[in-house]
Amino acid sequence: MGQIAFVFPGQGAQFPGMGKSLYEGSPAARAVFDQLDAIRPGTSEQCFSASPEELAETRNTQPCLFACELATAYALLDLGITPDMVAGFSLGELAALTVSGAVSLADGFRLVTARGALMQTDAEQADSAMAAILKLDNDTVEALCRQFPQVYPVNYNCPGQITIACASESLAPFSAAVKEAGGRAMPLKVRGGFHSIFMENASQSFNKELGQYVLTTPRIPLYSNFTSLPYEGDFSALLSQQIRNPVRWEAIIRNMIAAGTDTFIEVGPGNVLTGLIKKIAPEVRTLNVSEYEHLAGIKEAIQSC
Repeated sequence: MGQIAFVFPGQGAQFPGMGKSLYEGSPAARAVFDQLDAIRPGTSEQCFSASPEELAETRNTQPCLFACELATAYALLDLGITPDMVAGFSLGELAALTVSGAVSLADGFRLVTARGALMQTDAEQADSAMAAILKLDNDTVEALCRQFPQVYPVNYNCPGQITIACASESLAPFSAAVKEAGGRAMPLKVRGGFHSIFMENASQSFNKELGQYVLTTPRIPLYSNFTSLPYEGDFSALLSQQIRNPVRWEAIIRNMIAAGTDTFIEVGPGNVLTGLIKKIAPEVRTLNVSEYEHLAGIKEAIQSC
């Protein structure tokens, strides 16, 4: 049997009611929500009852998704399902950092709450947008970006899919150029140009925030969005630089497979990462768990390996 990786989704995976069935069914998940509510009152209620608009606010999205992802991870750990390595997409990297043991649950939550607030501030100060570019290879998208002011490739998701961040005024002409090149641009429902120069202030401020915390060597190998490799060196630099630099998701998955992973469990709301992994490496097994009802099936699937 190969190794198991936990992967944690990023912004955009949130939905009203997320985490509620886990809270009601899993004592381990409930304990996570209760602990995080003591730090940021109302977090669980926001996950369970907030409108899509409220959850879409970055200052809310990030702590709420983190809470659901850690509640799900602790529910899996409580069943005896443990990862051999971990990674997370964008804010999901903070969840992976916490599960790896590099930071405590409480401090991981404080960090992601600060990160969400800082990124929202930058998003409000720049008129920026994001779009997924489909059906074009990386080189073509990068070349198109160079032809327009303030358009940047930011998330290397899977073959034939890159996300760009741009000044809002550049989105329409850039999308037209993508179409002419044979691709398709899909605007994303996010409020900011994340993982680009538009997040410069947030990146610098978060680096200062990280200076107040102690980050220890992960007990479980943890892969970096910034380098696509296991963590080493200055952890604060890795976490702050990823805010203004591309997420190298395809490379992360390929590197985890090269290290022995053959089963990926998407931990938390949605199944976006599951879809990307299937496109990157259809030969590996992908599972996802976001509801209490999924836990039994995940345990059975793992035990059948």
